Amino acid sequence: MEAITELSSADTKERTTIVLFSGDMDKAIAAFIIANGAAAYDHEVTIFFTFWGLNALRRDEVVKVRKGWLERAFGWMMPRGAKKMGLSKMNFMGMGPKMIQHVMNKHNALSLPQLIELAQEQGVKLVACTMTMDLLGLQKEELIDGLTYAGVAAYLGDASEAKVNLFI
Repeated sequence: MEAITELSSADTKERTTIVLFSGDMDKAIAAFIIANGAAAYDHEVTIFFTFWGLNALRRDEVVKVRKGWLERAFGWMMPRGAKKMGLSKMNFMGMGPKMIQHVMNKHNALSLPQLIELAQEQGVKLVACTMTMDLLGLQKEELIDGLTYAGVAAYLGDASEAKVNLFI
């Protein structure tokens, strides 16, 4: 009888999904704060990264991969990783993110890379959209470790079972 009780409680676990479409640092921070909060409340959390949101998952360093000229151009124009993302407002030619990071440090708030690491430690499922990767010419080697790769159908499967679904 105990096994049945454990199984039914696992089935009733709250679920939260987030689509991170934006490549703005402040919006990515918000997504990860919500995801980490939901995970701390024992929700099963999925963040689906599509289009510019994938920049939060890029490695900081250059990774040598074969690409066509258009894919190389996209890679050159997009920020390389969570530390290089700009703000949605008051970017001030790159000074805004440095100012926000300074304020966050002053208040002992976690940085975006730390929030990403915490999410992974808490078991938040980070899903990179494979269709967007193909469109932008991103390859798995260029993204951080510990990701799931899937299309929109996988996200919809998670979202259909979630009480909380956010688009950022």
